[in-house]
Amino acid sequence: MKILHTADWHIGKKLHGYDLLSDQAYILDQIKKIAQEEAVDAIVIAGDLYDRSVPSEDSVRLLNQTIAEWNLTEQFPLLAISGNHDSATRLATGAPWFNQANFHLHTRLQEGLLPIEIGNTQFYLLPYFEPVDARIYFEDSSIRTIQEAMPKVMQEIVKSFDPSKKQILVSHFFVAGSSKTDSETKIEVGGLDGINGQLLSDFDYVALGHLHGKNALKMPNARYSGSPLKYSLSEKDQTKGVWILDTETLAFSFRELSPLHEIKELQADFATLLDPAFYSTINREDYLSILLEDRAVIPNLMNQLRQVYPRIIQVERANGFENESQTRLKVKNIKEKSPIELTKDFFTEVSQNDLTTQQKFWIEEGLHTELKKGGEE
Repeated sequence: MKILHTADWHIGKKLHGYDLLSDQAYILDQIKKIAQEEAVDAIVIAGDLYDRSVPSEDSVRLLNQTIAEWNLTEQFPLLAISGNHDSATRLATGAPWFNQANFHLHTRLQEGLLPIEIGNTQFYLLPYFEPVDARIYFEDSSIRTIQEAMPKVMQEIVKSFDPSKKQILVSHFFVAGSSKTDSETKIEVGGLDGINGQLLSDFDYVALGHLHGKNALKMPNARYSGSPLKYSLSEKDQTKGVWILDTETLAFSFRELSPLHEIKELQADFATLLDPAFYSTINREDYLSILLEDRAVIPNLMNQLRQVYPRIIQVERANGFENESQTRLKVKNIKEKSPIELTKDFFTEVSQNDLTTQQKFWIEEGLHTELKKGGEE
């Protein structure tokens, strides 16, 4: 079999207030064309189809149109799971009927423990789940974290392995040692705690979702597909695309995608930025982060720039005063920390004491509750 591996579509996501639905429709059409060119036998979607647990009507419409075209019109078997940004209950609406059209969508832990068999391959579609889901399923009150749950999950899955077939795991979690970008969820509680990559060694291939860079993890048998679009400035230098896997040889290759609008960084002074000789050489329709070399205050700065560059995502001073640079550094350091780390830092600074184990548990539970309400962003 030949399989296309994609993930983290985040349909409905906005970039600094800009609607990305047209960009997402454009890139999803590219993925379909790659699937046609490669004549793949199945398409894997490893979670985070939506960006919100309660997606907008336009987001639902785009996903429905995409799935219908790929599965019903083009006749591609689809193997998909829910991610931490998806509402498992909402996404699963209609799932019992989907199977009749070779659209297999799993949103519950127990569904991922038994395989979907296509050709020479057993697919295990293990969606994002919470420790409490494993605690209930295995009737084991000692399971408190994803690290404690995953060994039991893997042991259960291996029981159904057919030695005459290949085994592929499709899942959505953070593998310890992987690297993140700014557009990914910072909260590492519940189902997002890092798991040991050695737990994945029994599978011929592991198609992962959650992290947005294809190079976030490099294991012999496991890859993140990464998001098909750049969703933050920190991803501006990433190459986006999809993985193509041959289950017979277990060789995989990466097919690049070209976005409707790139994310780029410009550095120049104000006069240069407004000079036609300068901006005629670049694509002004791209999403732009501008580093302004001027030190002086410029009245009506953003309005003037947006007359030339309609998709500015931020403007920063490249050569500000020293105190401005220090402030930016502090802000950057804060942005790189998770909510849990920030809470711990704040508590320590105010109380001059470290958090107790119980206090840490309360913080994680509170943040986790907010995450479930759809406050991932």
